[in-house]
Amino acid sequence: MGLELLTAAGPGLARDLVERGHEVFLDLKLFEIPNSVAGAVRAAGALGASMVTVHGMGGTGIMAAAVEAAREFPRLRVLALTVVTSMTAGDLADIGIAADTEEQVLRLARLAVGAGCDGVIASPREAGVLRELLGPERLIVTPGVTLGPDVSAGGSAGGSAGGPAGGSAGGHARAGTPQAAFAAGASHVVVGRSIARAADPVAALRRARAAG
Repeated sequence: MGLELLTAAGPGLARDLVERGHEVFLDLKLFEIPNSVAGAVRAAGALGASMVTVHGMGGTGIMAAAVEAAREFPRLRVLALTVVTSMTAGDLADIGIAADTEEQVLRLARLAVGAGCDGVIASPREAGVLRELLGPERLIVTPGVTLGPDVSAGGSAGGSAGGPAGGSAGGHARAGTPQAAFAAGASHVVVGRSIARAADPVAALRRARAAG
């Protein structure tokens, strides 16, 4: 559940899903003072969520506060967002970060490990270097996943979102297919528009699951 669904349907939907036996990933990208982040993580844990995200660019204090708050909920894992998949090196330069996207992803991943996070969020293009850095245990969750051709290899996703080709990059500057993400070391993939806007969402979901 991301910000759009949470705002539209409310936290009760997360609770209902948990009560039906589903695992819930709350992609909140928390970026606030540590005390507020800790409170939000506790609220996520009380809903029964299995994963919650905190923004790595908030620094070690925010991530550590989230990890400490999650200790009250044994099943809740904290994931640090590194660089959102829509951003490029030019976008980073605009906000004063003199690094390319991979360098920034790795920098924030190291901070996340030091803060005790269970894993990170990054694009499929960084999954390989992150797996080398983080080892086999930590989670690597990759948004920016489409069901079209492998754009992580430099090709075009092709087609409109949910169209016959399976979707475009849809605003993701650093995208890839499920197959590429898993082959590179991702533990989870996030597939949004390619399923939600497909002419046949069930068929698109089956394609995505087959890739795992």
